[in-house]
Amino acid sequence: MPNRLKTAQRIVGAKQTLKAVQGGRAKEVFVAQDADERVIRPIIELCTQNGIRVTEVSSMAELGKACSIEVGAAVAAIIEDN
Repeated sequence: MPNRLKTAQRIVGAKQTLKAVQGGRAKEVFVAQDADERVIRPIIELCTQNGIRVTEVSSMAELGKACSIEVGAAVAAIIEDN
């Protein structure tokens, strides 16, 4: 899991990530392989359309840990610094 998620400005969760991708703020998106397909598919498709890199992570637990939260996360994104 990339350590840059721990130090970069990031958002966690499908709704916030989707908004960041739509708003052009997401630089890279991370998705958990064990996340519900209905949750992550629209985000992956939008990233593909907008040329945003998508990195798969083995599990929601691993992604949550990388984001310094104590619960699993389906999706997270590194966003532009403001």
